[in-house]
This record gives sequence, C-alpha cells and structure tokens, in this order.
Amino acid sequence: MAPMVDEGALKLALEAEGLAPCDLADALAEAKAVKISAKHPAALVIGADQVLAVDDGGLFDKAETPEVARQQLRMLSGKGHRLFSAIVLAVAGVPVWRHVGMVRLSVRPLSDEYIADYVARNWDDIRHCVGCYQIEGEGAQLFTRIEGDYFDIMGLPLLPLLAYLRERKEIAS
Repeated sequence: MAPMVDEGALKLALEAEGLAPCDLADALAEAKAVKISAKHPAALVIGADQVLAVDDGGLFDKAETPEVARQQLRMLSGKGHRLFSAIVLAVAGVPVWRHVGMVRLSVRPLSDEYIADYVARNWDDIRHCVGCYQIEGEGAQLFTRIEGDYFDIMGLPLLPLLAYLRERKEIAS
C-alpha cells in the first residue's frame, strides 16, 4: 500500500534539523509504517526507505529524469558512498521494531559515454532506485567494491526482519 506520505517535504524538514543519513532513512521508514498502521491497526505493517550518502557530501534521491540519472552517476563515478536501508514495523500506529542496515559501495570510474548508454538501456528499471543502479542487473558492473548485506542494497534488510518475525512467532523458527 502506498502510504501517501509527502516524502519530499518530510525529507527537507528532517535534513534541516540536521539528521544523519541513517536517522533520515529510519524516520522516513517510520512515517510510512505508522501512516498505514494507523489505518489498519490489527496488521503488522512494514515501512522501508533508503538514503544514499556520497562520501564527499550530499544525499541522493531517486532520479526523476534520465538527465538527473546521468548527473548522479557522474557524481558517483570513481567515488564511494553509503547506502542506508531502514525498516520499521508498526502495529496500531506505533513502531514496534526497527533496523537500519548500511552498505559501503565503491563505483568504478565511468566514462560519460558508458553512463549515457547505461541510462538509455536501463532507465525503466533504474528510475525507481536511489543511486540509479540495480545490483541484481547490469548495475553490478558499476562497482569495484561492495561491503555489506545484499538485501540492504535491494532496499529491505531481510535477514534482521526474518529474525524478528521468528522472535514474534509470526513465521516458523
């Protein structure tokens, strides 16, 4: 379900408060989980979000156009960044569990020609991804090094979530 949270406005307000990228991802995930959970109080609701922080400063949002995607990839070229994947579970409008995973990624130097071709070939898939890559597809070719959990890159810290669901007896252990 779409939570209908104005992520842009919320993100701007939280950034103005000086929230660290990991806390920003957590707050966005919480806003989504709480909003849906308040409408469905008996359900265990999962909210998730990702924030990409470039090592030399700056945060990235999902690219809204191919040109923005090319700009972002040029900015990531030859640099490292951290990707924070947050998940919050809520019941009756109240957060009951949260986790933020972090992955360090190093992008290889990319030529403008490669970036243009990559975006043209993959736009329909990467436009939904912060950082304009899908690690499960051609996006894997962008990197020289990845340190962290694959599921965090995918946007859902699955292993901690499954552990918590087993602890709650929501799934078999």
